[in-house]
Amino acid sequence: MPLPVRVLLIADDPLARAGLAALLADSDSCDVVGLAAAGEELAQAAALFRPDVALWDLGWEPEPDFDLLTQVTDILPPVVVLADETDLVASLLAAGVRGVLSRRTPAPALENGLLAAAQNLLVLTPELAGALTARLAAAPEPLVEELTAREMDVLQLMAEGAANKSIARELEISENTVKYHVNAILGKLDAQSRTEAVVRATRMGLIWL
Repeated sequence: MPLPVRVLLIADDPLARAGLAALLADSDSCDVVGLAAAGEELAQAAALFRPDVALWDLGWEPEPDFDLLTQVTDILPPVVVLADETDLVASLLAAGVRGVLSRRTPAPALENGLLAAAQNLLVLTPELAGALTARLAAAPEPLVEELTAREMDVLQLMAEGAANKSIARELEISENTVKYHVNAILGKLDAQSRTEAVVRATRMGLIWL
């Protein structure tokens, strides 16, 4: 039997952290190894608990946590976000999270999502997946501008699920340079997120998964 996935729970509200811990308490596939508030302690928590995946509840007022999340995805394991604001989804994916689920997601679906994210798979609600598929199907395919050789390298690593920090290490460039290339790739592929960029590039034959 495979070992359970190690989960770090993140939420500003202590009650939210306790509720998520209780929701996963009886899980055989997920082991809650730590709880943390959103803030400077996240790097320490990730180093201390060595989680395989992080579950982040953005709460009812997600904007403050969202700003922080965009800055720390590179120091965390794959992140699954709990949020009910559909207008944030594209931005969350662009920030590098591996999944977005409703805050009302039941325990079995939550466990499956965490297991998938720990394998660097994309986790979305059926409604969101349908909307994303429809948007891609209706989108024009031609490139706005050809990708450079370095952008192709970055794009291929993005397709493999690598975060900016890992891409920087693999290509021996700075994280700021990686971010510059990622932004350029999104612009040239007319994509709103890393996931959409990878899907578009695959459909165009630029990369292979």
